[in-house]
Amino acid sequence: MSITEALLGPLRAAAPSRPLITHYDDAAGTRVELSVATLANWAAKTANWLTAEHDLEPGDPVAVLLPAHWQAAGILLGAWWCGATVTNGRGDARVVFVPPGVAASGAEAVAVVSLDPMGRDLGSPDGVVDFVAEARLHGDDFVALSEVPGSTPALLESTVDEVLATARERAATLEISPGARVLSTVDWTFPEGVTDSLLAVLAGGGSLVQVTHADPAKLPGHRAAERTTVELTEP
Repeated sequence: MSITEALLGPLRAAAPSRPLITHYDDAAGTRVELSVATLANWAAKTANWLTAEHDLEPGDPVAVLLPAHWQAAGILLGAWWCGATVTNGRGDARVVFVPPGVAASGAEAVAVVSLDPMGRDLGSPDGVVDFVAEARLHGDDFVALSEVPGSTPALLESTVDEVLATARERAATLEISPGARVLSTVDWTFPEGVTDSLLAVLAGGGSLVQVTHADPAKLPGHRAAERTTVELTEP
């Protein structure tokens, strides 16, 4: 079973309409909220795009060079859904996901991710793969073509089974339980940041309030408005 099926599947079955990720960008002054179902749809579109357009198979490497963002969450979960090994270096990656303005080479495909708060694409730019525009054309559900073994590398060198075990351990350590509202200003570094700020939240059955470009003066308002119960900050 893939990481996405193991962590997102139960949440999707139990309460698909409940908020799962609320993303603030304090520099841009934006707030976006995604339900479990909406995040699952983006993950499915990503998995379908990777398999249909790039024939991705379990164990194939995918580089995700993106900041903490709801679009990055959909991409990570989509990559894991079809069994990709997620890395943070270009290396021999089949596909590299980058934000606008970041150059990358050496991969089969470089997918530019708009990071637009409302999910808009890049507007048909010349010479790049506009990921949001392409992924939007794919289905809202994903049926894996092959089983993802637990021994498949999933995050750097860690296997699917190891990533899931670590996520569950971190959820317990951070006291993330069902219904928890987790406010995080942690960058999604690999592996610690993405484990604590995304995977552990899912593993614990909580929901995430992710703040990028955090303004300390605005954090009390975020806590009050979102009724957060757990807080993750950079050490």
